[in-house]
Amino acid sequence: MNIYSIKAIYIFEMARTFRTLMQSIASPVLSTSLYFIVFGAAIGSRMGDIDGISYGAFIIPGLMMLALLSESISNASFGIFFPKFSGTIYEVLSAPVSFMEIVIGYVGAAATKSIMLGLLILVTARFFVDYEILYPIWMFSFLILTAITFSLFGFILGILSDNFQQLQVVPLMVVTPLTFLGGSFYSISMLPPFWQTVTLFNPVVYLISGFRWSFYGVSDVHISTSVGMTLFFMFICISIIWWIFKTGYRLRQ
Repeated sequence: MNIYSIKAIYIFEMARTFRTLMQSIASPVLSTSLYFIVFGAAIGSRMGDIDGISYGAFIIPGLMMLALLSESISNASFGIFFPKFSGTIYEVLSAPVSFMEIVIGYVGAAATKSIMLGLLILVTARFFVDYEILYPIWMFSFLILTAITFSLFGFILGILSDNFQQLQVVPLMVVTPLTFLGGSFYSISMLPPFWQTVTLFNPVVYLISGFRWSFYGVSDVHISTSVGMTLFFMFICISIIWWIFKTGYRLRQ
């Protein structure tokens, strides 16, 4: 494996983040802080505990996951789309670099940005609400797993998109609604039985539930199911990326 090529792509993508700190870091943190103020302080003070957890603390994993999914997809999709849009992707494809090294470089950088943002939001939450992390190793592992998985998904979207508008369709029209309906601000046990069953078809439920378990030891679905669903989705994304590079679909056209 060519470590130098991975390092070059990784450093280039990370440098782009630090050139746009306001957009990449400050904006998501500010948005999440507003959620804590509105839902955690204003609304949360008028709500009771959920599973023995204060409402402000209960929504922390959901808010982190909301930012993590959006930023992972956005960072990875733009990272690969821009070289394709400008034509510099052909220089990468013609270089003695395997598809795995290209993916590791772009996806690794996107996942790193998302993890940094997630940890920054976790620190920011401390200014608004008290919380404890029951299983910190599980929490960090799940954070990394989710960031990598959805960075892979964003990488696919970046290759399949034809313009900048299409890059925003899935994050805004699909991922964000699924995250809001996936138990970010409530437990699905609060829903009527029929809607509890319907909600289980939402893949984001398993991400938020597993992440919340690492904080408080409570979840809507079993932790093994959450990890299994995430790994399954990661396998699907890797398979699609392998097929894209094997066939050159949307890359050599």
